[in-house]
Amino acid sequence: MTDPARRAALETLAAVRERGAYANLVLPGLLRQARLTGRDAAFATELTYGACRAQGLLDAVIEDASGRSVDEIDGPVLDALRLGVYQLLRTRVGAHAAVDETVEAVKASSGRGAGGFANAVLRKVSKADEDAWVAKLAPSAADDLVGHLAMQYAHPRWIADAFWESLRANGIRSMGQLQALLAEDDARPPVHLVARPGEISADELALIVGGETGRLSPYAVYLPGGDPGALEPVRDGLAGVQDEGSQLIARALTIAPVEGEDGGRWLDLCAGPGGKAALLGSLASIEGARVDAVEPAEHRAELVRTITKGLPVEVHVTDGRSSGLEPGYDRVLVDAPCSGLGALRRRPEARWRKQPADIADLTVLQRELLTAAAGLTRPGGVVLYATCSPHVAETIGVVADQRLLTDAGLEPIDTRPLVPATDLPLGDGPHVQLWPHLHGTDAMFFQAFRKL
Repeated sequence: MTDPARRAALETLAAVRERGAYANLVLPGLLRQARLTGRDAAFATELTYGACRAQGLLDAVIEDASGRSVDEIDGPVLDALRLGVYQLLRTRVGAHAAVDETVEAVKASSGRGAGGFANAVLRKVSKADEDAWVAKLAPSAADDLVGHLAMQYAHPRWIADAFWESLRANGIRSMGQLQALLAEDDARPPVHLVARPGEISADELALIVGGETGRLSPYAVYLPGGDPGALEPVRDGLAGVQDEGSQLIARALTIAPVEGEDGGRWLDLCAGPGGKAALLGSLASIEGARVDAVEPAEHRAELVRTITKGLPVEVHVTDGRSSGLEPGYDRVLVDAPCSGLGALRRRPEARWRKQPADIADLTVLQRELLTAAAGLTRPGGVVLYATCSPHVAETIGVVADQRLLTDAGLEPIDTRPLVPATDLPLGDGPHVQLWPHLHGTDAMFFQAFRKL
């Protein structure tokens, strides 16, 4: 491709397809390598993340326009077609430019014959807009509204079903709410920064970066755009990149009422890659507490060490289910490994990699970690269970397991007061389920318990 922004996007799509790379890790390096900044970098980012996020919809259109399964199309040609179709359906790029740039890229990688094939496919796609393609390919809204919305907003059907089940389990039964959730999850998310307590306030950070203070977390700042890694407060360790919902979880652990005196022994049982551990460490430094952070993978443990450097945080490379740590903690966070369905908008390719079968093994692990956390907590102490997934099996299904709670000696406490006062809906409790379309956060779930 002659356009360096499109070329960076295409190379990123190839890395995602060929080696299972993460777009948000590959693209920044390519942008630096090509010295792309400003509008060019923004264009490359939009093309890359947009094409990854909409992959299922793009593939359905490509299959219909080509008469072939995407499995029968050579990888480099498929990458280029996804990029071209995305431009045609979801950007203001002129059809002529989108088609010509894509065809030339296919010719260069795969020959003139493949270029002719790509040209024919794209010309056919360009004859209709996205709404027309969705009307043609999606299930009828009258017969299967969830299936229709899943294709319209580029989600696998099973994930749309999981969102709908979770909404209903949390007392939200309007199909309009599902549509709003899927639409928000299909959009590029804003960047949330966290102001490190004791180092800088949210007001100060917002003034420096030209952002806006958050609606829920007292440490949150919404960044209007640009590369957060290039900001001086982030480079200097005064701030970090962290979803506002994630900030609320760490804060909730530190303010949940414990019985008796807080002895300052706090534990993050699932610490990698370290965002919540860093916020806990900053708050612990103010309160005179210390944090033990557990992470079984050495490379992720090193990330925790890096982000918590200078804070009262000690990292332990061990399995949280059998950590060997001395019991008696006042506060324990179980930010359990999960499907990540609540953070799909920040991981554009993830929704097409996950499978329903992933959930069963995760729920076993989540119960084991919650049980281990209870064993490490002193009587009267607090355990806070959290996931970045709204899936019912990973959330309500775990925290409402009465046999588990009885065996672990845990009593649920109303978690809603642990969120700063807000007019935004927090449900009937005792847990908190956040939503992108209602709260502007990832779909975080958390429930606090007291150890009996």
